[in-house]
Amino acid sequence: MSKVLFRNVSILDSTGADPYPGDVLVEDDRIAAVGTVEEARALHAEVVEGRGRTLMSGLCDAHTHFSWNNSADLDGLGTMPVEEHLLFSMESAKKYIDSGYTMCLGAASAKERLDVVCRDAIDAGRIPGPRYLANGPEIAVTGGALIKSITKFADGPEGMRLAVRQLIELGVDQIKLSMTGEEITGTQRAEDTYFSDEEVAAAVTEAHRRGKRVCAHARSAESVKMCLRNKVDIIYHASFTDAEGMDMLEANKDWVFVAPGINWLIATLYEAEAFGFPQEAAEAVGYKKELEVATDGLREMHRRGIKLLPGGDYGFAWTPHGTYARDLEHFVERLGFTPMEAILSATKLGGEIMLRPDELGQVQPGYLADLLLVDGDPLDDITILQDHDKLHAIMKDGRFHKEDSGIAPRSGLDAPAGPVTDATRQAVEARP
Repeated sequence: MSKVLFRNVSILDSTGADPYPGDVLVEDDRIAAVGTVEEARALHAEVVEGRGRTLMSGLCDAHTHFSWNNSADLDGLGTMPVEEHLLFSMESAKKYIDSGYTMCLGAASAKERLDVVCRDAIDAGRIPGPRYLANGPEIAVTGGALIKSITKFADGPEGMRLAVRQLIELGVDQIKLSMTGEEITGTQRAEDTYFSDEEVAAAVTEAHRRGKRVCAHARSAESVKMCLRNKVDIIYHASFTDAEGMDMLEANKDWVFVAPGINWLIATLYEAEAFGFPQEAAEAVGYKKELEVATDGLREMHRRGIKLLPGGDYGFAWTPHGTYARDLEHFVERLGFTPMEAILSATKLGGEIMLRPDELGQVQPGYLADLLLVDGDPLDDITILQDHDKLHAIMKDGRFHKEDSGIAPRSGLDAPAGPVTDATRQAVEARP
C-alpha cells in the first residue's frame, strides 16, 4: 500500500465548512483520514509538509472541449487534419490537469472519436489528463448548425434516434444537441430555436434508454423550456431564460445542471479584437445585450438554488486552453457567488455532474484522492487558482501529477505522524 501524508494543511473540504488545520492521509487512490491521523496508520508514508497551505479537491470544468484548437475563427475547429487534431486534444487534456482540473465533462468533439480516444488513453494511463466523460460531434438540424464541419446532422424524431444510436456506438458518455444559434456566426441568432419538441424528446428518450445523458447548447428562452420539458440533463448557456423558464428550472433543480459558459460571453465581447472581432462588432450583433440579460438571469438562478457549474467554452483564440479558472472569478465578481460557493460549484457539484458524488469533489475519507495543494487561500482571493505557480501539488487517484518540493524522499519516512525531528524537517525542506 502506498501512502502520502499531507501534514499541517488548511483543509478546504468542500462540505461548506470553513477550512480547518489538520492532516490528510492518502492510501493508494483514496483519502483514508482527514483532520487527525493516527500515528500508527501514517507509518512509512511519504510526507508533504503543508506549512499551512490549502489542501482542496481538484476542480471540475462542466463544459469542456479538448478538441477546440484555439482557432481564431469558427471554421478552424474543423479544418485541422485528424492526426494533428488528436495530438492537440491530448495536449489540451494535459493543460486541464496542469491547471488543477481533475474532472471534465465533454461538451462536444470536433471529430467523431477525438473525445473517446482521449478518454480511453487517460483511463489507460497512456496520457495525463483529468477524469473525462466523452462526447461526440454536436447534433444539429438542417439549417441549424453553428459550424457545419464539426456537426452531425439529423432531422425529425427518427433522424434523432439514429444519430444518438450512432454516437453511442462510438462509445460516448453523453449526447450534445445544438438547439439554438450563436451571434458570432453572423447568421444564427442566439434567440432562435431550431429543434422541435418532438426531435428533442426522441433524442433524449433514445439516449436515456441506453443509459446516456443529454446536454444542449440552449441560449434562447424557448430552448431552455424545451430542455426542461424533455428532461435534457445539462443545459449550456441558458442566456435568455424567461420568467416561465426560471420557474421551471427551480421546479426541476434536483436533477438539472446549468453550465453557462460565462467566460465565453465576456471574452468574446471584450477580448476578441486582436483576432478580428472587435468590441464594436460584438456589441452590434448582440453580445453586450446577451451578457447583461444572462448575468441577471444567472444571478437569479443562483438565488433560487439552481445548480450552476463553471466551464467557459475554452479553446478559441480569445478563450485559450490553460485559462480555465477565469470562470470562478466571474462567478464571484459577476454572478454574486461567494468564493466558497464558487469553489463548491467546481468541486462538490463537479462530483455530482460526473455522476460520482460519493467519490469525487470533496476532501473526505473514502473519496478518491484528487487533490490540490494551493499556496494561499482561494477563499481570500479566488484568482490564485488561475496561477499555476500557486498550485504546488496536483494529485489524481493518489498519484502526483505535479509534486511539491516538500515531499519526503521516495523511500518514505519511517516515522509516525506528529512532530518530526529538526533534522528530518531540515532534510525535507532542503529538497530542491
